[in-house]
Amino acid sequence: MTTRIVLFGQGLYYVITGLWSLVSIGTFQRVTGPKTDTWLVKTVGALVIAIGGALTCSAFKRRIPMEAAMLASGSAAGLTAIDTVYVTKGRISPVYLLDAAAETIGFLLLIRHWGR
Repeated sequence: MTTRIVLFGQGLYYVITGLWSLVSIGTFQRVTGPKTDTWLVKTVGALVIAIGGALTCSAFKRRIPMEAAMLASGSAAGLTAIDTVYVTKGRISPVYLLDAAAETIGFLLLIRHWGR
């Protein structure tokens, strides 16, 4: 597995999950739990799509920019922290721990392969 595959996978995951919140907020809430401010869910979805698009495009560069690795690792770490803290506080559904697990795997793979 290469850094390109990790970036592409993380980017695709972000695009898909971000689109889900925009295209079908109803099914998104059925899985993740009810939300008070759907505008905020959609805002985060739009931002995650933008990050995902940048990561996916970076995977096809001849030389992967360091900024792409920073964006990927920072996003994964930040989203993992948010998921973990707010599940622990009981503010969001435990299903978000699945996202935290996916983010952590992506982060660890990126760190492992970035130096190669």
